Amino acid sequence: MSNWYLIISCGFITYLTRFAMIALIKKEMFNQRLREILSFVPSAIFPAIIFPAIFINDTGIFEIGENYKLIAAIIAMVIGIFTRSIIATIFSGLASYWFLIFVV
Repeated sequence: MSNWYLIISCGFITYLTRFAMIALIKKEMFNQRLREILSFVPSAIFPAIIFPAIFINDTGIFEIGENYKLIAAIIAMVIGIFTRSIIATIFSGLASYWFLIFVV
């Protein structure tokens, strides 16, 4: 079995499992209470994705001191609160992170 066949088949199976939830389940099957509960899922998953990227370095050690990612995240959060713009938040976070890495 070649590696490409394995990669393509794993990708196809992953796609089918995710597509099945979108295509096969009708929105009418969910009552209002379940929809309200499911609306909190993105805000619960987002910190689980972002936290390791900000606080854990390349070697897997939790780091707070001299953490440029944390400073850039705080700057992006402040910009996001004041501007309410996703584009401004992303660009301010990237610009501040690159400034801290390459200039400071």
